[in-house]
Amino acid sequence: MSIVMTGGGTGGHLVIIKAVKEELQGERLIYIGSTSGQDQAWFQNDPQFESVHFLTTQGVVNQGFLGKFKSLYMLIKAIFQARKILKAAQARVVFCVGGFSAAPTSFAAKSLGVPLVIHEQNASVGSLNNLLRPYARAFISSYEVDSPITAYPIKKEFFEKSRIRTKIQTLIFLGGSQGAVAINTLAFKLAPILKERNIAIIHQAGEKNIETVKQFYAEHDIEAEVFGFTDRLSDYMQQADFAIARSGASTLWELCATACPALFIPYPYAANDHQYYNAKFLFDQNLAWIMREEVITLDKIIAILDEDMEAKSRELQRITQPDGALAIANLLREI
Repeated sequence: MSIVMTGGGTGGHLVIIKAVKEELQGERLIYIGSTSGQDQAWFQNDPQFESVHFLTTQGVVNQGFLGKFKSLYMLIKAIFQARKILKAAQARVVFCVGGFSAAPTSFAAKSLGVPLVIHEQNASVGSLNNLLRPYARAFISSYEVDSPITAYPIKKEFFEKSRIRTKIQTLIFLGGSQGAVAINTLAFKLAPILKERNIAIIHQAGEKNIETVKQFYAEHDIEAEVFGFTDRLSDYMQQADFAIARSGASTLWELCATACPALFIPYPYAANDHQYYNAKFLFDQNLAWIMREEVITLDKIIAILDEDMEAKSRELQRITQPDGALAIANLLREI
């Protein structure tokens, strides 16, 4: 009997599988993903999985007619492959994190009567997860009060480095490991103002933009800690008193765990505008600020810098809890 994990395409999905599987030591684990996206890069050689399988699939959304037809043909073929894998693995539960990588295995699980547990990372439910939700044994979302588990699967180090902020002495720009042009451009405009206010700068510029961003700070005689990909993100968040960031689910909940208030600038092309709705979840509770790329206003941002951060920082600690990954792992074991 095994626990089968499926889904991916992007790091936002795959990081959930990574967090949960690390709490499933000693279990027989199988991973089924796609040849497209980042699945193979993450789990091709992962020793914790007894076996890994990458099926030939691609997304259906944003495809033309021929593209949709091809995607559906690939999906049907992959469902039959996934059925064989589930039978051979004697799957007792399938854990789905969404993304097109999850479709064949999730549909195969439904056809075989294997219990399905879904984790939705975003406030706006993904198309596949929304379709499968009625058939799931459990549907997990940190944005819904009736979810069986509301704690987001975040590494414990973010909670361990949590602290209450009062005033802004250090600001972090978070554009993700690939960087965000809008956030980098905003950083360049804000940097001289931050220097005048003696506010230190930490800047996740993206791997491709590091030298350009470093050159800007050097030319303007502004000190800044600049990086792209890092395994020290929790340290940087701990140092910061305020963040200007994209609002992917992992970034949003990691900032919550460290109790760092933030202005979120959602990626405008995210599926179903999910980054906006992630940020809106906090904004509606008066725990964050949101600004669309096309209406970034320096005066408003400068005004935010003068606000008292303590109340928001304390409430951010309240809305998320540690051990989300462990709670999900225990649920899968019970099933």
